[in-house]
Amino acid sequence: MVTTRREWLVGAMGARAMWAAGRRLRAGQERWIETVMGPCRADELGLVLPHEHVLVDFIGAEQASPDRYDRGEVVRVVVPYLRQARERGVGTLFECTPAYLGRDPVLLRRLAEASGLKLVTNTGYYAANGGKHLPAHAHTEGADALARRWIGEAREGIGETGIRPGFIKIGVDAGPLDAMGRKLIEAAARTHRATGLTIAAHTGDGRAAMEQLDILAAEGIAASAWIWVHAQVEADGRLHREAAERGAWVEFDGLGPGTVADHVALVDSLRRAGHLERVLVSHDGGWYHVGEPEGGPFRGYETLVDAFVPALRAAGWTEGEVEQLTRRNPAAAFTLGIRRVDRRR
Repeated sequence: MVTTRREWLVGAMGARAMWAAGRRLRAGQERWIETVMGPCRADELGLVLPHEHVLVDFIGAEQASPDRYDRGEVVRVVVPYLRQARERGVGTLFECTPAYLGRDPVLLRRLAEASGLKLVTNTGYYAANGGKHLPAHAHTEGADALARRWIGEAREGIGETGIRPGFIKIGVDAGPLDAMGRKLIEAAARTHRATGLTIAAHTGDGRAAMEQLDILAAEGIAASAWIWVHAQVEADGRLHREAAERGAWVEFDGLGPGTVADHVALVDSLRRAGHLERVLVSHDGGWYHVGEPEGGPFRGYETLVDAFVPALRAAGWTEGEVEQLTRRNPAAAFTLGIRRVDRRR
């Protein structure tokens, strides 16, 4: 794909602006989160969608590249969905597509500028789906070497973009964890220790979730640094409660028009158990499918506001509880800060 001079200048100016804003904010003591447009105060995120996608390329790590699509077409297709979310009061969307699976921070910056939404990208690797989306060096390098790569992105920006990740995204299959899954969570723990980035882990089942929490504890990292992504896949609610009791974030994503009642039951179960402050919910929606005409079918981001929140109110939730789930929890989950195990206990 050819980059025009205007696009290059806009990108360069945007990078300088982000750097300057980041320097000012990072010099203070505010709670903050990195977006593709630079750092943002955590209390300015608004209503948050903590797990969504705008573009995914399933072809595999060796071939995935921005050269496989036209960013202009993606912007044309995706921006209306982002604007619909913003019109419904959504302020921030965490884009969870990992590197080598379609992560494109330059595209995300264009989408943020066009839609007015705050967008957040990630660092980390995805070992689920049989390792198809892992770069070759992930198989030969150890956890420390992988962590150095991810720390570099957090400190220097992704490639030459100047855009910093706002969280770590990894993916592991169901337990027991294989050697690659263990290596990725170890690398994520060491990256967190150096950067304060939260770990969002695509997790195959409850056994894999518990194993990851054990590895984090062995690394000296508190469970509150970790999000159990796709927790709704695990049918045993006792494991949801155990993860929350250990301090982890339990994310029920996959929300859609046909799952509203199930998602209300999931979040309400943890609320009644006294763990509302550990729960996240999102659509895992989108996305532009690279390789399909005009990106193929796209699942929007409107169900949470249009159907899920009204269903919570109908179930007796207070406005404060709704705000806790949709605003305060994600802001707390992703705020930059190193969370260590309290050894004094």
